Amino acid sequence: MKKIRGRMDESILVCVYYGPNGERLIKRGHKLAQIMDCPLYVLTVDALPYDEFDAEKSGYVERWKELCEELDVEDFIIRDNEKRTSVKAIAEVAHNHNITQIIVGQSPQNRWEEITKGSFVNVLLREMSFIDIHIVSIDRTLKSADEGAAFEKGVRGFLQKDEDNTYRLSFARSKDNLYEGIFYKEIGTDFNNGVFKFVNHKGKTCQVHVTKDVIADELKEPPNVK
Repeated sequence: MKKIRGRMDESILVCVYYGPNGERLIKRGHKLAQIMDCPLYVLTVDALPYDEFDAEKSGYVERWKELCEELDVEDFIIRDNEKRTSVKAIAEVAHNHNITQIIVGQSPQNRWEEITKGSFVNVLLREMSFIDIHIVSIDRTLKSADEGAAFEKGVRGFLQKDEDNTYRLSFARSKDNLYEGIFYKEIGTDFNNGVFKFVNHKGKTCQVHVTKDVIADELKEPPNVK
């Protein structure tokens, strides 16, 4: 059960995009929400469907979800497969949740690059003149830490189960394959180390770590193998 907030005339929305600054923005929003004793929401917008997110994006989303649960955020909102502009999507969420303050990061990456030039904020202000916009400066060490991709371009792979109940990555089609998915190899390694992303039998998108072809994580929902 969510905590009953002392003030309902104020409501904060944190907008995050992919990079190490997302957690910092959420924590900043949480501190402000605590001071004001008001609801806090977190939003991310993407033009791609969620099941097409690469390993890096999926990793950020999962961590944000965990952090929002830890901080008792009212709701973590994903607007995937969004065909409208980010501003239009943010405006709709702000209207639906009676948002009075929005927090965005001054992070020059991807579609949020315009924030540093002011144009993105100007568009937000024109669209939502009744909302206060907070721009949080992002430390340079965070930006440099995120430069360059952590994984190579994804390739098609398969998940198999050995006789010793070990789950293993394969790149060949076989009747023994349990799942088909995408493998993202870590940059700078000679082995098949990285992340394998797939959809399980229940339709849930799963992500597991791979170390030298072997699945390092314990699968929460093991396949039903006859």
